[in-house]
Amino acid sequence: MTKWGIIGVGNMGGMLLETWVNSGAISQEDIMILNRSAEKSLHWKQSFPSIRIADSISQLADHADILFLCVRPPHLQGVCHELRPLLKEDQVLVSITSPFSTEELEALVPCQVARAIPSITNRAASGATLLTFGTSLTNRNKARLIDLISSYSDPVYIPEEITRVSSDIVSCGPAFFGYLAQRFIDGAVTETAISKEQATHLTAEMLIGLGKLLEDGHYTLEELIRKVCVKGGITGEGIAVLEKGTTDLFPMLFQATHHKYHEEKDAIKRGLYN
Repeated sequence: MTKWGIIGVGNMGGMLLETWVNSGAISQEDIMILNRSAEKSLHWKQSFPSIRIADSISQLADHADILFLCVRPPHLQGVCHELRPLLKEDQVLVSITSPFSTEELEALVPCQVARAIPSITNRAASGATLLTFGTSLTNRNKARLIDLISSYSDPVYIPEEITRVSSDIVSCGPAFFGYLAQRFIDGAVTETAISKEQATHLTAEMLIGLGKLLEDGHYTLEELIRKVCVKGGITGEGIAVLEKGTTDLFPMLFQATHHKYHEEKDAIKRGLYN
């Protein structure tokens, strides 16, 4: 039976833990966790009593066949340096952060590596997980990872050159579109008599329905817009406003995320995270 480990059970590490257990993909007994803050580990122990909390990074490395590294980029190199003398060639280290390529990870540790960038949508057994495999990852371990990730998301294989934009869409996208939805709600409340509670409920129902239409393949986005936006109608007036306001919005968004990404990549190359 495969043994799994997580270093870092904050926002995304905790989400993965919750998803693994609640989806039935992994038994609690097969998971060991480690976090800088013992309080977070204990929180998850209360939710899932049969998981194990590691006393040390060496205990976790000894336990796990596949170890998910769910720490922020500034901490990743330091953790890898701690893991380096502890990991063996047949183990797998999986990073969930985009700035570190699998090639860079392979230079830090002696084991097999992969990158699996999750999305908060995985918590609902939906959305995608972005996969990149290291050169030494065996077919057996690829299958183990794919089997796990397929149980709660759509595994999508991406080359290094589109890692950041893919992560912007899959991983950051829910926050971006959540923010836009919130502004949509705020505008409705400001300009009309609708309450925030009712506007929020209606918007949530609309988004859920939109997702189902796309999931079931009823329409493409272009077809959906044409269906709703009748020539000379009210929807068209709203679309005209959006066309004026969003011409530069998303190019600027991707420029900003890529600028931050390259800053982090440069810091890695200069060794600032050592």
